[in-house]
Amino acid sequence: MIREYLPVSTLFLKHGEVRRNIYVCLEGFIVTSKLKRWTPYLLLSPALLYYILFWIRPVIRAFFESFTDLQGKGSLTNYFEVLRDPIFKDAFTNSLVFAIVSVVLQFVIAFMLALILNRKFKGVNLLLFIALIPMAVPPTAVAILWRTGFSTYGWANNLLMSMSLIEKPILWLTAEGSNALMFLILIDTWTVLPSVMIILLAGLQNLNKEYEEAGYVFGASRWQVIKDIVVPILKPTIITAVILRLIAAMQVWMISVMMFGFGRVPFLVERIAYYNDIVPMLENSYKMSLTYSVVVTVIVLTSVTIYLKFNDRKRRA
Repeated sequence: MIREYLPVSTLFLKHGEVRRNIYVCLEGFIVTSKLKRWTPYLLLSPALLYYILFWIRPVIRAFFESFTDLQGKGSLTNYFEVLRDPIFKDAFTNSLVFAIVSVVLQFVIAFMLALILNRKFKGVNLLLFIALIPMAVPPTAVAILWRTGFSTYGWANNLLMSMSLIEKPILWLTAEGSNALMFLILIDTWTVLPSVMIILLAGLQNLNKEYEEAGYVFGASRWQVIKDIVVPILKPTIITAVILRLIAAMQVWMISVMMFGFGRVPFLVERIAYYNDIVPMLENSYKMSLTYSVVVTVIVLTSVTIYLKFNDRKRRA
């Protein structure tokens, strides 16, 4: 049998081609790996740039300017002015009470509605559609709807008088203090309840039903299944919903202004709008609005941090 042998030069040539192909493949793999690694950052860069220019930059600028006086020198004058503001105490108290009460109330009601809508029954889709309607109404329209409805001869008084529950119209819009604050909490609850409910409902629909069934098999009641199985599994969803509502609740102001006007039921963010829009001609209006903005930002970040720390400590315990 005659064997054919390739010349040495041809053999080296083939090995060289193989080596070059390997190098090309390795270079392509390295380039592809780098592209894959940097692709998420490249895709996020426009949003990140927008975030830096129109959020981080103004926040940093406001923070530093709040620590300067009218002459541009470093000072705590603005913060002393905020503390001396006769409405600051009421604004801080109202913002804090509004955030706590509204978040708790909205979460409880939204969770109950989510549990109901998560069950399959006839008409559930229609009920879900009706429950989501307030979420589609703009805040200004909500304020107009409730202001006209609770006027002296609005639909609220007409309904109560037609049912013989009252003999003469109730002056709803003359409420002050805690009554006016609770009135605003109820309006805000009607407005934002669907957004909290839809987050919790999404979490419930992704819940593995086998966990609930196992609880019932071992003799747990409905309340025990919700408390010991559903709520712990939904904890990330609950944290997300509560944080979003806490941040939004600390920023409330438009409904209060449109219902009662400036200063009637003051909030911290309402003070920012007051110094920007109502008394911009004052010498320190700009500095006061910046300082109030920093105060609100610090309060929101502190509240969210405390809430997350509390949940983390509770989980470890």
